[in-house]
Amino acid sequence: MPMTATTVLPARALLLDMDGTLVDSHAVVERVWRRWADRHGLDGDEVMKVVHGRQGYASMAVLLPSRPMEQNHAENARMLAEETADTEGVVAVPGAEEFLASLRRVPHALVTSADVPLSTARMAAAGLGLPEVRVTAESVGASKPDPEGFLKGAAELGIAPRDCVVFEDSGAGIAAGRAAGMRVVGVGSGAAFHRPDVVVRDLRQVRVELLEDGSVLLHVG
Repeated sequence: MPMTATTVLPARALLLDMDGTLVDSHAVVERVWRRWADRHGLDGDEVMKVVHGRQGYASMAVLLPSRPMEQNHAENARMLAEETADTEGVVAVPGAEEFLASLRRVPHALVTSADVPLSTARMAAAGLGLPEVRVTAESVGASKPDPEGFLKGAAELGIAPRDCVVFEDSGAGIAAGRAAGMRVVGVGSGAAFHRPDVVVRDLRQVRVELLEDGSVLLHVG
């Protein structure tokens, strides 16, 4: 069960989702995907229940199950370009800048369902620096909730999955982190529903303590 009191999690590396975790891109995601729902005669509210955390083609496969996957990939490419061009309302999640600054000497990676242009545009719009290690849509063959992205992030950092802590907001992302054998910090009020190990309102509730051996203690809550 998620814990509400302050929790201390030991870790050797952190794997960070972007949208909803570091960057609040809710406004643009709503605009783009509700337009997509209208074009396909789908209920916008139902579409929004599916799209968070997944790559676009994977969301389309859920929402239009009879459509050939090559059409989903083609339309996803157009959607990514549309999202990259629209950064209005994109801001940092409270505490994200300070949290990233506290990780300068801590192994960490961005693990996002966005591609390189979109992740670069959104992090810049939010005024956040990009981590040196990044696992983006181009880097994986399977979308969250598949654990591939988080496992690849751990491998690139040279850290065992059991020693990694994931920061995620969506159901798909939390499921991916758990499937990777990692502990998960859920970010935002909606995260608790998906049963991460611990939940925070935003990143102001996380403090990183660097130990002499290079590991960290995460004070969460």
